[in-house]
Amino acid sequence: MTGRIYIDLFTTLDGVAQAPGGPEEDPSNGFPYGGWQAPFPDETIGASIWKGISELDAVLLGRRTYDIFAGYWPHQSGKIADALNSAPKYVASRGLPPLDWEGSSLLGMDLVREVEALREKHENIHVIGSVDFVQTLLKEQLFDVLTLWVYPVVLGQGKKVFPEGAHPANVTLLEPAVSGPMGVLQLRYGPAPGVPQTGEVGPED
Repeated sequence: MTGRIYIDLFTTLDGVAQAPGGPEEDPSNGFPYGGWQAPFPDETIGASIWKGISELDAVLLGRRTYDIFAGYWPHQSGKIADALNSAPKYVASRGLPPLDWEGSSLLGMDLVREVEALREKHENIHVIGSVDFVQTLLKEQLFDVLTLWVYPVVLGQGKKVFPEGAHPANVTLLEPAVSGPMGVLQLRYGPAPGVPQTGEVGPED
């Protein structure tokens, strides 16, 4: 068995992925727009998000997102809470954080080896949020599907999916874009070989 790694991110039109779910989710650096996703309830996108959660058999998280989730989901009920609470959780951290959420374990320091090992244990591994950690996965191309749910709002500040200094890379669109009635756009990409190429666009004939 070779499992697949899915990166799932909510992002604004200008690429901000910080604290979509609520004001207290991640107020670091004085971020004033926590909960920016709330004004855009979208059944089409919601169904797609739930489909991914319902099919996962492991969750891979960065330390900050793990702390947020561990403080929230064990105290919730419903189908999303049930799926996340019952799934094995793997945490990437340079430290030794307490992992009190049932089913949680810490990855070792050799991240590439550890993530590849997860492919042998699980079929559908989802990375949810974890923007800082995602930068490492993208750089190492340790993913199979990058799903971006792009919301029609511009914030002008906050942690971005692709910040200044992000590792140059190619990706390929895996399927046609999906648009919901609230203007949210779903884009799914896979890794592509090589590095970005440049050229000159000539005049039209």
